[in-house]
Amino acid sequence: MDRTISNHLNTNKDSAKAVPQDDTSAISNQGHKASELEGLSGTNIGAGGEEVAPSKVLPPQPLGTIRWSQQPEHFPVTSTISLPVGTAKAIPRVQFKFGKEDKGAKKDRIQKLDTIRAVAKKNWQSYQKFAWMHDEVAPVTGGFKDPFGGWAATLVDALDTLFLMGFVKEFEEAIEAVKTIDFTRSVRDDIPLFETVIRYLGGMLGAYDVSGGRYSVLLDKSVELAEILMGAFDTPNRMPVTFYQWKPAFASQPHRAGSSVVMAELGTLSLEFTRLAQLTKEPKYYDAIDRITDAFVEWQTREGNGTTLPGLFPLNVDASGCMKPDPFSSVVSPYGRDRYSLGGMADSTYEYFPKTYLLLGGLEDKYRGLYERSMDTAVKKLIFRPRVPGDHDILISGDYDAWYSSGFFDPSAAVDGQLLPTTGHLACFTGGMFALGSKIFDRPNDLEIATRLTEGCVWAYSITESGVMPEAFDLMACESKSDCTWDETAYAKVLDPNAEMREQIRDEVAKAMIAEQNLPRGVVSISQRKYMLRPEAIESVWYMYRVTGDEHWRKVGWEMWTAVDAATSTTYGNSAIWDVTVNATDKLDSQESFWLAETLKYFFLLFSEEDVISLDEWVLNTEAHPFKRPAPKSKL
Repeated sequence: MDRTISNHLNTNKDSAKAVPQDDTSAISNQGHKASELEGLSGTNIGAGGEEVAPSKVLPPQPLGTIRWSQQPEHFPVTSTISLPVGTAKAIPRVQFKFGKEDKGAKKDRIQKLDTIRAVAKKNWQSYQKFAWMHDEVAPVTGGFKDPFGGWAATLVDALDTLFLMGFVKEFEEAIEAVKTIDFTRSVRDDIPLFETVIRYLGGMLGAYDVSGGRYSVLLDKSVELAEILMGAFDTPNRMPVTFYQWKPAFASQPHRAGSSVVMAELGTLSLEFTRLAQLTKEPKYYDAIDRITDAFVEWQTREGNGTTLPGLFPLNVDASGCMKPDPFSSVVSPYGRDRYSLGGMADSTYEYFPKTYLLLGGLEDKYRGLYERSMDTAVKKLIFRPRVPGDHDILISGDYDAWYSSGFFDPSAAVDGQLLPTTGHLACFTGGMFALGSKIFDRPNDLEIATRLTEGCVWAYSITESGVMPEAFDLMACESKSDCTWDETAYAKVLDPNAEMREQIRDEVAKAMIAEQNLPRGVVSISQRKYMLRPEAIESVWYMYRVTGDEHWRKVGWEMWTAVDAATSTTYGNSAIWDVTVNATDKLDSQESFWLAETLKYFFLLFSEEDVISLDEWVLNTEAHPFKRPAPKSKL
C-alpha cells in the first residue's frame, strides 16, 4: 500500500531542492478541534471547584513586529483548476415538510429560545469584558487565552451566531472589530491551517452569507487571510503544510507537506475555499483544494495498492509526495498498522464530502463517490451495536485497526483487522451526516443508521451523573447490529480480565470496579472524563429534527441543554469540566470558540422556526458556519 496519497500529482522540477517537511509535532492527539492541551490549567480554581475573583483585565497581547509578506512561489501550478460550471442539479429535499405550529407549542418553544439566547448573551458579554480581541475567555477566572494566533477567534467564530440570535448591536460592534484584525502578524510562529480555515475563514464567510453580503469587510478580510494561507500550498505536489511557518525567513524557502499528517487537517478545507472561490470568482482557491480531493479519489479507487481498509482513509497519512514508505516502516507504526475512525482526526473529512457536493450544486460527482464508498465500508467495519443494560437499539461509531498479516508493510500480503469498541464525543456528528447523506443521495437505509447513531449519543448523555457525555470511553460490541442482549457475566469478565480465576467473587469485583471508577453500567472504561463544551451530539439531534420532523428530538435536546448548562455554568459564562461522572464537577476554566460558534447555535436552531437556516438552502461547515447553497437549476 502506498500511503503517499498524492504521488499521482506531477511535481515541479524544483522538487530536487532540499525541502523541509512540515513539522507535525504540534498536532494534538485529540484531533479535530482539540486544542485543549493549551492553557487548561485549573490552578485558579478552588479544590471544590469554586470560582475565584477575575484577574485584572490586560491589554491585548502584542502580536510581534515581524509581518507576513507575499513571497514568490517555488512550485507554481501550470494550469489552474476552475470551479465546475453548469446548471445546479435539483437535489432531493432534505428537510421535513413542517405544518402549522399551535399556540401552546410556540409559547413553550420561544421560552426555550429565550433561555438559550440569555446564556449566549452572558457568554458574549464576558468575552467583551475580559477577553475582547483575544481568542478565548477564561470563564472561571475572567482571563483570556490566545491559542489561535491572537486574531480574536471567539469574536470571528461567533459572528453568525450573533446575527442569527438577533443581537444586532453586538454584531455591528463585532464587525467594526473585524476591520482591525491584522492577519499579517501573530502571537504564534506557525499557522494551524485546519483550525484557521474552519474558525476564521469559515466564520467570516458564514457571517457574510447569513447577513446577505451587506458587509463587504467580511469578504475583504477573508481574501486577506486566504492570501496568507495560500503559501501553505506552495509545495512540490501542492499538498499543504498543515502547520505553516508564515514568517518570511521560512515562508521564502521551499517546503513540502509532512510525511505523517492528521487526515482531517487535509480533508477539511474544501467548503471554505470553494465558497471563497464562488464569491470572489477567483479559481485559485478552488484549485488549492481540488488537488487534495483528487488525491483522495485516486487513493480510494486505486486497485491493489490502496488503503488497508478499502473505502476509508487512515488517521495519519503521508502527504509529502516524496517516495513510497520504506518496506519496514509505515506512517503509524513499524508494523504496517493503520487506525481508522469517523471520530477525531478523521471526522470532518468525511463530513465535507456530501457538503461540498451540495455547495457545488451537485455538479461534481466525485464527492458523492468519495462519500458513498467510505460510508459503505464504515457501516460494515466501524459502526457497532453496544451491549448495554436495557438492550437499547442504538449504534456507536468506533475505531478499527488494520494491518498486514506479514507483520510489516507488504501490499501483496493479506490484511487483518479488528474493531475497537471505543468512541467519543467527536464521533457524535455521524448521525447528522448519515441523515443528510440519506436524503441527498437517496440512501433510505442510512436514515435508520442516523437515528440509531444519534440515539447512541443521547444515551451516552443520559447515563452519567451530570447528564453529559464524556470525551472518550469504551464499550462492549455485539457481533450483530440487530440481535444484542445485555450479559452481566460478560460485562464482569471485560471489567476484570482475571475474572475466570476468581469466579466466586467475580460479580463483587466488578461492582467494586464500577464504584471505584464511577462507571455507568455498560461502560467498560472512560479514558477522558471531561466535557469540552462540544457540539457534535446536539448537532446530530438538530439534523434529525430537521430531517424527520419528530418532536422527540426537541425533547431530548432540551434535556441535554438542561444538563449541559447546569454542569458548565460559571459566573462569567460556561466552562469545560473535568469529570462528567460526578454532579458537582470542577471547572477547567476553558471555553473554546466553538461553544458560541456551534454548541449554542445548534441548541438555538433546534428551537428556532424551521426555515431559519433551512437545510434545503444552506450547508454548514464543521464549525457550524452556514454557506448559501446554489438554488436548483441556477447557473454556476
